[in-house]
Amino acid sequence: MKLEIIIGLEIHLQIKTKSKMFCSCANVSEEVEPNTNICPICLGHPGTLPVVNKEAVRLGVMMSLALDCRINKQSEWARKNYFYPDLAKGYQITQFEEPLAEDGHLTITTKEGLRRINITRLHLEEDAAKNLHFKDKTLLDFNRAGTPLIEIVTEPDFRTPQETKIFLQELRLLARYLKVSAAEMEKGQLRCDANISLKTAGEDKLYPKTEIKNLNSFRAVEKALEYEVKRQTDLWQKNTPVKEQSTRGWDEQKQQTMEQRDKEESADYRYFPEPDLLPLEFTQSQVKEIKARLVELPWDKRERLQEEYALTDINAKIITGDPQVANYFEKVMMESRTWLESLESVVGDSDQIWEQNKKRLSKLVNGWLTSELFKLMNLADQSITEIRITPENFAEFISLIYEGRINSSAAQVVLKEMFKTGKDPSDIMEDKNLGQVDDLSQLSEVVDQILKKYPAEAESYKKGKTVLIKFFIGAVMKETKGKANPQRVEEILKEKLG
Repeated sequence: MKLEIIIGLEIHLQIKTKSKMFCSCANVSEEVEPNTNICPICLGHPGTLPVVNKEAVRLGVMMSLALDCRINKQSEWARKNYFYPDLAKGYQITQFEEPLAEDGHLTITTKEGLRRINITRLHLEEDAAKNLHFKDKTLLDFNRAGTPLIEIVTEPDFRTPQETKIFLQELRLLARYLKVSAAEMEKGQLRCDANISLKTAGEDKLYPKTEIKNLNSFRAVEKALEYEVKRQTDLWQKNTPVKEQSTRGWDEQKQQTMEQRDKEESADYRYFPEPDLLPLEFTQSQVKEIKARLVELPWDKRERLQEEYALTDINAKIITGDPQVANYFEKVMMESRTWLESLESVVGDSDQIWEQNKKRLSKLVNGWLTSELFKLMNLADQSITEIRITPENFAEFISLIYEGRINSSAAQVVLKEMFKTGKDPSDIMEDKNLGQVDDLSQLSEVVDQILKKYPAEAESYKKGKTVLIKFFIGAVMKETKGKANPQRVEEILKEKLG
């Protein structure tokens, strides 16, 4: 029996605003003591009235537009009624029948190619309090209550657990580019519930879905869905497919989903319009104004960097994986281009010089940035915005390598010192005497010394054992403490050895 996997996602994204969704309390929860960032509105005291956060609405519209959603001219607030300790009012203010936006999509790249994932709706709502579970009790922290959220509901368009992981990573990247949210899953800023069901391939009928909760990492989403695929496949093979909607939780330690309760239907929440808030209304000019402020989206930047700087798809994806890193890279490339055009050794106009050299230059920048600099950043636990190396100094560092003024070993020493002190790379090179020896007469003398020191090896080379060239280059490099230009050394050796 060939089965088809049907997966849809419900995603909650914490909006990065100064204040909460319906009150003036600061939008912070992790950084302060429990239950210190609250007010009567957060706690649902009788008689309190909510006021909509204008910035949260603007960011919601911006996220919607980036996902190619249709902004509804009017969207209503609704009360979602349910009784749970983390919901002081006994209801959540959200949107139901008339959401902020609908009918969007996000295209992802998988091993099989491009996949369009359709988005059913995007709406705004408030978060609930945080439950803190202990062995003998559960405590509540209301600092998070009222935090503004974006909920994104996708169509059941995913066909593998891996696609959901890719989608969530792209969505997080988009939220960070737009500065809508930091979207850190481990901090609860990006949360996801996954709905999954199986059906026989080619069948139109959809079977009851199982909702998986407590997914707090990309890996957890992927692993939980993989487990559920296996569990439901086993049920199909026993001729007992899932017959009722249910909710299951993901147990990280056991690496399996656990049954929690039957899944509620929308009728169970008794939605009705929120009487204390007017509907949101948007004109075309208001939407256009927000759209005009959209930054370059990550997939557009990825494509542009490939074209402008001859980056590979993988390298462009790494560079654009952090908007700050992408900005740093571009600043370095612009500085490097200016330096390149100032060289007397290059000929042609600006565009010709750039076309002739950009591939090699961008390869150098990308390599040293994503390999050596990233390594130093990880060891120091610093982001690209926290390091002491300016884009100008990094570009100058690359120029030293490009011109052959320092070799790879010396470059690593220079970069470490730049990272530690923020000093100019040329000054470090001179202070530590790391400049590459390129003088022909000086190198020729060193080569003569090495050939006299190893006459037997020189004779073996002349008789055809040409692999010894590496031995001689190594000996010269050792003699010059790594400062000799290895290409020049090889040329001299071959000339002297015949």
